[in-house]
Amino acid sequence: MSSEEITLAAGDAEAVLAPGNGGRVAGLRVGGVELLRQGERFGCFPMVPWCGRIRDGRFLSGGTVRQMPLNAPPNAIHGTTRDGSWRVASRGDTEAVLTYDLVDPWPYPGRVTQVVTLTPDTLTLAMSVEAHDSSFPAQIGWHPWFNRNLAGGGEDVRIDFAPAWQEERGADHLPTGSRLAPKPGPWDDCFGMPDGVDVTLTWPGRLELTVASREEWVVVYDEQAEAVCVEPQTGPPNGLNTHPRLVTPIDPLEATTTWTWRRL
Repeated sequence: MSSEEITLAAGDAEAVLAPGNGGRVAGLRVGGVELLRQGERFGCFPMVPWCGRIRDGRFLSGGTVRQMPLNAPPNAIHGTTRDGSWRVASRGDTEAVLTYDLVDPWPYPGRVTQVVTLTPDTLTLAMSVEAHDSSFPAQIGWHPWFNRNLAGGGEDVRIDFAPAWQEERGADHLPTGSRLAPKPGPWDDCFGMPDGVDVTLTWPGRLELTVASREEWVVVYDEQAEAVCVEPQTGPPNGLNTHPRLVTPIDPLEATTTWTWRRL
């Protein structure tokens, strides 16, 4: 795994990318304050070609059952690229383009492209999945770990959003297919936001950050002491089976999330 890192800078914001560690955003500093939990498994990693768990690691594609490695037994979780090394296609002061060629254990050849763009008050992550020859179902998502408490103290982060529904979660942590009225946290749950993902994180007196996306699914995970996760994605967990989005050689799957912040 390459240890090369790329630092983007705009105003008093810095984003550190780790192409060799799953193409993740390893850090995001605003005014010198780190917003993302540090560590090789944290930061913000792309989830592709699926998001969250696949039940038993199996999905149906064109009448064929495909088996993925059970990296979260008894399920497969978070795609195949977060442990891989991405290639740097281009890099500048405020933008970088990373690519990943889909290989075994994913059974279909294709390419993932992620464009990371930084301005003084936004970070935009845009991703596409292209099929080379055979069509296949896929999902795109991002899994950021935001620090619950920022360096220097202060209150813990507050999460504010107004989803239309919450996916009922079974004992196996997978959606049952039923939708519920949103319940109070703590959460490890998927929510529906048909008008687009719009979740605000507020560190009182410090910073407000909004996670936005045109996609309508978001997983919120706040059961860990150190961090909270707000994960916009193109479908729910187990979505390769329940809400498949077909990628074809002429129709890639594309998604974008933008984080916007302001000082308080």
